[in-house]
Amino acid sequence: MANEKVEFQVYNSMTRQKEVFIPKEPGKVKMYVCGVTSYDYSHIGHARAYVAFDLLYRYLKYLGYEVVYVRNFTDVDDKIIRRANELGEDPTALSGRYCQEFLKDMDDLQCLQPTHQPRVTEHMEQIKEMIAKIMANGCAYTINGDVYFSVDSFPEYGRLSGRKLEDNRAGERVEVDSRKKNPADFALWKSAKPGEPSWESPWGPGRPGWHIECSAMSAHYLTHSFDIHGGGMDLTFPHHENEIAQSCAACRESNISYWMHNGFVNIDDEKMSKSLGNFFTIREVTRLYHPLALRYFLLGNHYRSPVNYSISQIEIASESVFYIYQTLLDSEEALSAFQQGTETAKNAKGRVTPQAQECINKLRNELKTKLSDDLHTPTILNAALQEALKLMNSCLTILKKKQQKQQHLSASLSLTELLKEVKAVLDVLGLLAGSTCAEVLQQFKERALKRAELTEEDVLHAIEERALARKNKDFARSDQIRTDLAAKGISLMDITGTTETAWRPCVRSIQEQPASPAQPKKSAAAVQEQPVAPSRQKQPSAAPQQEQPAAAPAQQDHPTVPPQ
Repeated sequence: MANEKVEFQVYNSMTRQKEVFIPKEPGKVKMYVCGVTSYDYSHIGHARAYVAFDLLYRYLKYLGYEVVYVRNFTDVDDKIIRRANELGEDPTALSGRYCQEFLKDMDDLQCLQPTHQPRVTEHMEQIKEMIAKIMANGCAYTINGDVYFSVDSFPEYGRLSGRKLEDNRAGERVEVDSRKKNPADFALWKSAKPGEPSWESPWGPGRPGWHIECSAMSAHYLTHSFDIHGGGMDLTFPHHENEIAQSCAACRESNISYWMHNGFVNIDDEKMSKSLGNFFTIREVTRLYHPLALRYFLLGNHYRSPVNYSISQIEIASESVFYIYQTLLDSEEALSAFQQGTETAKNAKGRVTPQAQECINKLRNELKTKLSDDLHTPTILNAALQEALKLMNSCLTILKKKQQKQQHLSASLSLTELLKEVKAVLDVLGLLAGSTCAEVLQQFKERALKRAELTEEDVLHAIEERALARKNKDFARSDQIRTDLAAKGISLMDITGTTETAWRPCVRSIQEQPASPAQPKKSAAAVQEQPVAPSRQKQPSAAPQQEQPAAAPAQQDHPTVPPQ
């Protein structure tokens, strides 16, 4: 928990401006985020949303709030039923299986478990009770077992999206029903169809419409009045607009203080969508790249800005995280070797250097000021964190050299405090893995080998072949071996003072990079196609994109070129 008082500001989609966050109840926050429709593996659009709101959850806890975080599962829906019929599988079993797959993806991405994860099928009574209240208040009507919400009964309809009633997209997720009083009216309850799951209700057997579930479950766990409601920008209309209408129709006191929405994901500068066949599941990406690399990539862009996913971007993110964990591991090992000296320094005259203390203070302050500015993560990753890592490596250099005892003690103490602060920042950002640094680095290397279509034995054989070429002064051949491996994402490093050579992942050259991490997934997508943002909604200004460092030049083996 941070000790200093922080004026936390978030962008409120309802007012279209940043506002100081003030919870309804001091010290406590209630937030609801719309979850997935569980009929397929989740894609990187889901990763974008849930990493963003996981960061919000983590930061609120860091600020000392007691947070109740609810994220639902839609486990009965037209898409689930259709997919189950295609596979000859029970809809309930299919949706349950993909709920578990989603949770595995979220765990891989370091997303904390929400307080509650309700499923629609487990909350039918709450849904039916809310529909009954809406009908009793004269805001819904029945037609042959179907129940529709009357948008004409809610004059404020459209206030979130900025749309006029005549602009509404009737038939979102369903075919237009000519029996409705207004084409924009939406289903609260759908009458049962042969072969589909159904539940008994006062209006006959059936199942809920898409929108009512979130209103009912958020009210059940958080009451009708809570602090934050979040989701992707594509949910602004019609889903969240309909939620507001039906929640207010059921309870006039219904009120949500802040509506927050994350931006879209583009693939190679094109909108990600099912129709274009250019979307990728989280599982497809994390098969070849560490989940931490995907999370780092997503955090490298402001959550409201469009994010452009490409192989070059995820490769750079992967290299950045590898560098972080290599620095952490090197620091831990160096401090372990100097542990006795560090203890002596605490009891003697050793102290953290002014430069290190300034760096620590800057990193701590940047975390607070930038995250308090509507979760502005890019500056933290690209500036303050990089400065701290650079200084940690400088301390490591001092510890490796023959220096006076006092210099070693100060470097050791400085490195200890820098390591502690960097880990604290990584923890808030969700970038601190539960595994050891060595284990994380090994996982990165395993994926690098998979991308290169090589085995560890292949790389070791190439290292031996290069060593033989150097011994025979065939520097052209040794250079070629290094260059060929670098093109595949494998960098060779000659260890100073020894004849040994190590390897690590690196950014592949452009010509070696495939167009995608896997073949485009052209079967049913994990969620609906992402539509363009509502035309009348004021779009958030794009936050600075992640600065991309240039890849290090390939080291040559010719003796006239000094070693790196």
